[in-house]
Amino acid sequence: MTTKKGCEQAKILLYDIETSPNIAYIWGKYEQNALGDFIQERKMISVAWKWLGEKKVHVIALPDFPGYKKDMDDNSKLVKKFYDVFCQADIVIGHNVRSFDNKMINADFIRCGLNPPAPYKSIDTMKVARRHFRFNSNKLDDLGKMLCGDSKVQHTGFKLWRDCLAGKPDAWAMMKRYNKQDVALLEKVYLKLRPWMTQHPNLNEYTRQANCPGCGSPDLTEQGHRYTLAGKKKRYKCNGCGKWSVDASTFKESRIR
Repeated sequence: MTTKKGCEQAKILLYDIETSPNIAYIWGKYEQNALGDFIQERKMISVAWKWLGEKKVHVIALPDFPGYKKDMDDNSKLVKKFYDVFCQADIVIGHNVRSFDNKMINADFIRCGLNPPAPYKSIDTMKVARRHFRFNSNKLDDLGKMLCGDSKVQHTGFKLWRDCLAGKPDAWAMMKRYNKQDVALLEKVYLKLRPWMTQHPNLNEYTRQANCPGCGSPDLTEQGHRYTLAGKKKRYKCNGCGKWSVDASTFKESRIR
């Protein structure tokens, strides 16, 4: 892959974060408001990612950084490490990423004194599932089981988070496995949903070629036409991912979108 400037293809980042819970005093158990200030605000404690087209899933967590044992609440080193990764992406993909992950990492970025990351486009697989289908559940685990025959890592529930905050090595090892599998599963679900996405970023904007706008494959078959108010346009089907596209250009040089 190349860097963003002068790149020949888009750098597509799949990622998932795990956060600590807010810690506060409350009077009861059901629908409670925190009393006064938070004792400790939620923050990113683990993050996993991979680049589309590469095999390795990367993961980092708080104990991976020097000084963890002295200050287990400090996540600044983790945040800055992932910030450097995130700024390389042209497109980021996650499940519920627009409502949660993107905003959570922005909160950690600004808390750590970092500038806004480099501009990027975002794909939210949860929103795609809700937009195009009526599944009984749009959770990543359920979509993975139904569409891909794979699932999230099973763990001890909220106890896992408590044990991580207590600094238990076995819990952190489980957290990292859980986080990594979420990204591996995310990629499988994304690839299943991609041909159906009508608002997928056009990869031809990066390659400047007339390939499949979803997966970038040049293996297209012309199949009929699409008729619009602008006139008749050639219609193509990708033999790689199955996505349909049309020749959007009225000029001699083709530009597929």
